[in-house]
Amino acid sequence: MSDDKATIGQNRLGRTGVPVSSLTLGAMNFGGPTDRAESIDIIHAAIDAGITVIDTADVYNQGVSEEIVGAAIAGRRDDLIIATKFHGQIGDNPLHAGNSRRWIHRAVEESLRRLGTDHIDLYQAHRPDPHTPLLETIEALNDLIHQGKICYYGTSVFGVDEVVEAQFIARQHGLIPPATEQVPYSALIRLVERTTLPVARKHGLGVLTFGPLAAGWLSGAYRADAPQPESVRAARVWAGRFDVSDPRNAHKLDAAERLARLAESAGLSVPELAVGFALSHPAVSSVIIGPRTRAHLDAYLAAASVVLDDAVLDEIDRIVAPGTTFLERDNGRIPDELTPAGLRRPRASH
Repeated sequence: MSDDKATIGQNRLGRTGVPVSSLTLGAMNFGGPTDRAESIDIIHAAIDAGITVIDTADVYNQGVSEEIVGAAIAGRRDDLIIATKFHGQIGDNPLHAGNSRRWIHRAVEESLRRLGTDHIDLYQAHRPDPHTPLLETIEALNDLIHQGKICYYGTSVFGVDEVVEAQFIARQHGLIPPATEQVPYSALIRLVERTTLPVARKHGLGVLTFGPLAAGWLSGAYRADAPQPESVRAARVWAGRFDVSDPRNAHKLDAAERLARLAESAGLSVPELAVGFALSHPAVSSVIIGPRTRAHLDAYLAAASVVLDDAVLDEIDRIVAPGTTFLERDNGRIPDELTPAGLRRPRASH
C-alpha cells in the first residue's frame, strides 16, 4: 500500500484550514455487512494508503461502527480526523434520538466512549430535526466546542435553506457557525451543484460528499443489456431506488450505460470515472467512500489518482446535465415539505 499513499490528494476543510485527505473512509458497513476483523483491516489499509479522515455515526449498526473505529485507531488517533454524527435513534427509546440539547449532551459522551478518545474532530447533525429549534442545536454544539469535546461541528443532508439559516442564526447570536455540510454527490446525483455547493463556497464551508458510485449505479454492474444485479443496499433500504420499471430509474439506467461507455472510451473503469468526477468539483473537500470489502477499498484507492480532463467532464455534462436529479430520494432524504401529499395540497372544504 505504500505506493498508493502518494495518490491520495490533500485539500483544506473549508475555512477551518485543516488539511484533509481527498478521500474519507466511511464506516457505515463496519460491524454490519463487514465483520470486525475485516473492518479493522480495511481501516488500517486506508490509513496506510494516506486516508486521514474517518467518518462514522452513532447509529451505524447501533454504535458498533464507532467501537470498531475506536479499536482500529488506537495508537494512531493523533494523526487522524475523526468525524461522527448524532440524530438517529439508538435502541428502542425515542428519547435517545434527535437534535435536542438533552440528547446531544448524552450522545457525545457515548460516542467519545465508543471511539476511545477525549475529543471528536467533526461532530455532525446527521439530519435536520423538525421538532427542535435550530438555535437550540447550535447552542449545544457551541458549548461542546468550548468544553473541548469537539473541534468543529457540521450538518448532513440539510436543505440549502437550512444550511444558510444555520449560518445566519449562529452569527446573529454570536455563536460558532457550522463548518461543514455532508451531501450525496455523483455523476448521476447532481442536485447539489445548483443548491448546496455554491452556498458552501460562499460561506467557506467544507463539503464531504458521499455516494460517488450512486448507491452502486456507477459500480459498473448496472448496464442496459445485462441482468440487474442483486443489491445489498436495495434489500436494506429504499428498494425503490433500484426499480428499473420506474421511468425515472429507467432514465438513470440509460445515463449509467452512457457513462460506462464513456469510461471505456477514456480507458477507465466506471468507478474510476465516478470517483474522478466527484473529486473534480472545487467545492468538495473530501469524497466519502464506503467499502464493504478490502477489494472495494483497493478499487477506490486505484481511482483516487484519476484526474478527468475537460473533454471527459464536458461529455459527462452532456449525458447528465449539471444540477440533475432523477429520483428525489437519491438526494439523501425526502424533505418534510414534500411528504405526505397533504402538506402541499389545499385542504378540502368542509
